Amino acid sequence: MTDAPEGQLPYHDGNHSKEIDMEKQLSPVILQNKEGRPLWHLGALLNFKALTEETGGQYWALEGLADKHMAVPLHAHTREDEIWYVLEGEIAFTLGEEIIVGGPGTFVYIPRNVPHTFQVRSETARWFGFGLSGNLDQWFFETGEPAKSLTLPPRPAEPPSEAAINAIVASLKAYGTDTLGPPPMPIE
Repeated sequence: MTDAPEGQLPYHDGNHSKEIDMEKQLSPVILQNKEGRPLWHLGALLNFKALTEETGGQYWALEGLADKHMAVPLHAHTREDEIWYVLEGEIAFTLGEEIIVGGPGTFVYIPRNVPHTFQVRSETARWFGFGLSGNLDQWFFETGEPAKSLTLPPRPAEPPSEAAINAIVASLKAYGTDTLGPPPMPIE
């Protein structure tokens, strides 16, 4: 990624680098319940309410839904902070060495470079998430698929291959995310 001119943020859509104009006048956005850009991504439904390129590089926002099979590898973002707000269900957050289990109303702020992961502990959980700065939202669109409905995607017939996992880890690295370890063990 190249350095951007002053007043612009480097932006990488996975294939091309460009700049986001930080000085551009932004427009208000109102999206009703269930509106957005829904993706099926690694077993979750992610409905994006705002994208980095629409917010002048300030943030992206999504509403997520996942079941108890959802757990992501331990990782750290070098370009963005994350904010989580649990809407329904229970999610275990690992932040460094600390594990916090949060239910509805739980707020979690994860500064960049802090190793973290999460795991859904209830049958399902819904959350609202923000990425501050950065452009990781584009990674989700690169590696997910448009949701056919506002439901969880069908479960895969088998776990991902080692080659598929390595490809995901490499693609995350392009967005400033370092994979540091495996996900927590699933809850059965």
